[in-house]
Amino acid sequence: MADLPEDRVRSSRPFLVSGVDFAGPFNLKDGKLRNRAIIKSYMCLFVCLSTKAVHIELAGDLSSSSFLNCLKRFVSRRGICTRMYSDNATNFVGANNELKKVENFLKSVGQDKEFYKFCQQSHIDWRYIPPRSPHHGGLWESAIKSAKHHIARVIGNTILTFEDMSTVLTQIEAVLNSRPLTPLSSNPNDFLALTPGHFLIGDALNALPQRCVKEELSNRLDQYHLIQKMYQQFWSRWSSEYLAVLQQRMKWKKSCQNLEVGTMVILREENAAPLNWKLGRIVELHPGQDGLVRVVSVRTSAGVIKRSVQKLCALPIEVDPSKTIS
Repeated sequence: MADLPEDRVRSSRPFLVSGVDFAGPFNLKDGKLRNRAIIKSYMCLFVCLSTKAVHIELAGDLSSSSFLNCLKRFVSRRGICTRMYSDNATNFVGANNELKKVENFLKSVGQDKEFYKFCQQSHIDWRYIPPRSPHHGGLWESAIKSAKHHIARVIGNTILTFEDMSTVLTQIEAVLNSRPLTPLSSNPNDFLALTPGHFLIGDALNALPQRCVKEELSNRLDQYHLIQKMYQQFWSRWSSEYLAVLQQRMKWKKSCQNLEVGTMVILREENAAPLNWKLGRIVELHPGQDGLVRVVSVRTSAGVIKRSVQKLCALPIEVDPSKTIS
């Protein structure tokens, strides 16, 4: 496998080099009154290539002016990009009408005079990935998948207003920017993980405390609590999926390396919400007769406990114990 691109590993401020993609459509109401017209909207998602931070905007339609407004809002909040990557739309296949609309839009947006003028004035170098090579944009494709897959299942047939949908997408943005990337420090007693939110605000992103309405019937909730239910359901679904990705099974595929002392892990608890799962560091290994480690001792904020490796999710970047533990 080749080395990562320079933009992925070079130290820079968040969103200095970014990727962008669209997802949708989503059916929305044109106002809060009854019998309002149903309109289509799209999710415009920006991803920072160096920090994996996510920024989501809601576009009213697939037009150059709508996308330009999304880009202006993004630049106003996150700063001007020096380079922006996007699909060239030739990787869209099939006869789906909506995919064709997105394809034609992405083909035409680069030829729009206002869009070209804005990029020239802002000194944004716009680049397209090779044709039929979606893996070149795997970073934003993964973010689109994480968001869209669960949005469709959480919202279901509910028709939201533009304002409500903007609120949901902003909260989903905070969820995606709260995912753990790597241990925050090499201190064995530190159980905090580095997240994209640390690069954006210097600290972890925290939501306002809300009562749990995840299990309540939607027809008994007002609009405000209905939005909170969608947000809580998205968090529940996405956190389970993300932790499952961290805990990839290698059986019948290839042998995997044993866990090491100093590795930061998430402890899966069957009777607790994913939000309450603890972080810890492995302090002792208990290998079997064949030399494979299936049980470890983990130090958490509550003390040292013993767990099977099947109940642990190692963070993606492992720690070298020779450099972190004296």
